[in-house]
Amino acid sequence: MATLKMTNHSITRRDMLRASAASLGGIALTGLPRSFASAATGPLAPQPTHHAARAKRVVFLFMHGGPSHVDTFDYKPRLQIDNGKELPFKAADNISAIPKLLKSPWKFARHGECGNWVSELLPNIAKHIDDLCVIRSMHSRGQSHGQAVSMLHTGTDNLVMPSVGAWVSYGLGTENADLPSFLSISPASGHGGPRNYGCAFLPAIHQATTIGNSGKLGDAKIQHLGNERISEAEQRQQLELLQAINREQAERAPRDANLTGAIESLDLAFRMQTAAPEVLDLSRESKPMQELYGIGTKQTDNFGRQCLLARRLAEAGVRYVEVSTGNVWDQHSNLKNGHEKNSLATDQPVAALLTDLKARGMLEDTLVVWGGEFGRTPIVQGSNGRDHSPQGFTVWLAGGGVRGGLAHGNTDEYGYYAAEDRVHMHDLHATMLHLLGMNHERLTYRYAGRDFRLTDIYGKTVREIIA
Repeated sequence: MATLKMTNHSITRRDMLRASAASLGGIALTGLPRSFASAATGPLAPQPTHHAARAKRVVFLFMHGGPSHVDTFDYKPRLQIDNGKELPFKAADNISAIPKLLKSPWKFARHGECGNWVSELLPNIAKHIDDLCVIRSMHSRGQSHGQAVSMLHTGTDNLVMPSVGAWVSYGLGTENADLPSFLSISPASGHGGPRNYGCAFLPAIHQATTIGNSGKLGDAKIQHLGNERISEAEQRQQLELLQAINREQAERAPRDANLTGAIESLDLAFRMQTAAPEVLDLSRESKPMQELYGIGTKQTDNFGRQCLLARRLAEAGVRYVEVSTGNVWDQHSNLKNGHEKNSLATDQPVAALLTDLKARGMLEDTLVVWGGEFGRTPIVQGSNGRDHSPQGFTVWLAGGGVRGGLAHGNTDEYGYYAAEDRVHMHDLHATMLHLLGMNHERLTYRYAGRDFRLTDIYGKTVREIIA
């Protein structure tokens, strides 16, 4: 079996940074060193993979609320022609009104050498279409946000299960012992809240550390990280005493997972005091780099900061980083204004992240995933909105071993149901794990007398999208 190896890339990386600066229009690619001072031990130690990995880390861009696939990446000429007509087949069971078709208010065009379709909503992401693997045949469970968000994050719509990031942390360990292996930026407070980044029955060390809340980054700090009242030496003495007491108690209660988690978290928190502030400090980035992400511009500043922070965390060795928009894509009415506002806030930062990762040579081993918990119906809700559609929607992946410039699968001619080369949420999870070097059927954890896994008893690797 292949194993993850921690190597020092500083010399080759420095040469690469000089050579690739031109690809960002002359922006100097300052960044974090790729050699990590300490190797993790215990539950976060680097783990052997089941097969050769194509990706080492994941950046998941969560478009919370459900962007409309038929207004972004899934062009449907028939929908445009039949605008206002009744849907010629049965709508989902939750639809009670007469289902009338609503055309997209945005123009679509082919982009890149691959010629795949992207709407005018996302002009910056469209420039990267040759790097994107667009899955247009996604389907999932959960007509409501709570169910569908849970499916996306944990693989179930009704049970408390570990999140994808927790499974990745458990399966691979960390690249940098001084930082969390799983970090969630601006996670949702509703629609599952902590369940979406929790570890459930996995060891507590695999739960995400969070920054910000509900789509807002705030001051980009991890709460209660520092201690200004006493010196580092005094803190170390306190920690050693406390951990000695904790370990003595753990010997008396060896099955106390909460105590074990507290011991590991205290050790990590102490190490983070030195490592985390540098990584979280966006002011270390040049002004041109910040402007590339849209930082300093009102519409893009918040999400731009999140995406730039995601790159810095990935560069520093964090295994799984999630970035969330907050529940902003939920346009049951006023589709045009709502989606235009959301795309304006996210299009430039997401494109900048892809540009930046590629220039640094990181895209090839960083899996970027973009998508919401579901899409939106091609039929109108009210007078100018769209309802939830887990029956068919789009996500895209980039880097990390996927085939760029590919459009995989299709919905029906109106964009309602996944129809060709259907990809279930379990299949997406299985494929993500595969790209990270893990077999989703072998990545298990025994709990309550049963072996659990992210994909339950389902899921298949979508090999057609792997380069």
